[in-house]
Amino acid sequence: MIGLDSNILVHYLTQDDAIQSPRATEIIERRLTEGNPGFVSIVAMVETVWVLDRAYRLAANEIAAALERVLQTDVLVVENEQEVFSAMIALKEGQGSFAAAVIAALGTRADCSCTLTFDRKALRLPGFEFA
Repeated sequence: MIGLDSNILVHYLTQDDAIQSPRATEIIERRLTEGNPGFVSIVAMVETVWVLDRAYRLAANEIAAALERVLQTDVLVVENEQEVFSAMIALKEGQGSFAAAVIAALGTRADCSCTLTFDRKALRLPGFEFA
């Protein structure tokens, strides 16, 4: 397994750089295999979403589509895949930020009774309570 940083994912998804995007595509589409997949950490996923939102100004539905593409790529192993999927759905449905949805999903997985927050937008997500 080969770990992938968020910049590999961003350049692969956006195809925005004449040099790095083809290299990212080569890695994901030719170098990685199901026997030697790429590992995408939960941190890399959250950072990728942050970059797509803040730097590329993609809409939530466009970011959700990019996440779905990553999740459906057979040569990628996504850490906490189910929680990432749940967070992608929450983002797509406008329930809150991807990062907050990941925090809520991971809290649920860890059997937290709730996750406390001051973020009123996050309160739309199940598992959060106002602190």
